[in-house]
Amino acid sequence: MKKTGIAHADAGTPVSVQHADGRTRETVARLLLEEGPITAAAVAERLGISPTAVRRHIDTLLADGEACTRDAPSRAPRGRGRPAKLFLLTEQGRSRFGHAYDDLAIAALRFVAEHEGPDAVREFAERRMATLVQRHRAAVTANPDPQERAKVLATALTREGYAASTRRVGAGEQLCQHHCPVAHVAAEFPQLCEAETAAFAEVLGTHVQRLATIANGDSCCTTHVPHVVVQPDGGKAE
Repeated sequence: MKKTGIAHADAGTPVSVQHADGRTRETVARLLLEEGPITAAAVAERLGISPTAVRRHIDTLLADGEACTRDAPSRAPRGRGRPAKLFLLTEQGRSRFGHAYDDLAIAALRFVAEHEGPDAVREFAERRMATLVQRHRAAVTANPDPQERAKVLATALTREGYAASTRRVGAGEQLCQHHCPVAHVAAEFPQLCEAETAAFAEVLGTHVQRLATIANGDSCCTTHVPHVVVQPDGGKAE
């Protein structure tokens, strides 16, 4: 079998180990996608790395719900020991290779922009975010404090696949989205990010400021939610 010649995950400095681990796990996952169901031994031979390293990466994929096992078909009597296990990706695991859907979404929005104009793209983006926010509006708006709302919104966004969190920074809260399911599309159509920011401001009940986006190459999407004091009479003061 042809070997890919990828770097060993246990070589180099601690930083390079981390990066190599990520690259190797991605390569293992891709092989499970393209050739699974497949044994760990076959993966190791195909990639030219140790079976121990392969099992470590497969165990992580299993723990994360990105891979599953299947018993190898019995075609001949086997010796002692456990039957061979075959590994393949789950639907969750296959989602990491979903760029074809990005390409389709970009092509569709290009068609919309060409035939209906940029306002149609903006309307689509606004409607998409309105639908997402509406699913969680009651939970988010139950608290009058915008910063507390930001925390609830972060939980809601995590459920939607954005891996969001909040942190207190200065006189405000930062809403951080560590993953963006539409980052590749938003890189060409910033209307998606603009609609998202507007939807956050609307549901949080305060002006917000977008500081960074994954679509622009930043490590996460960061939105600043200013500190707002809720007065006893229901009013707000900065």
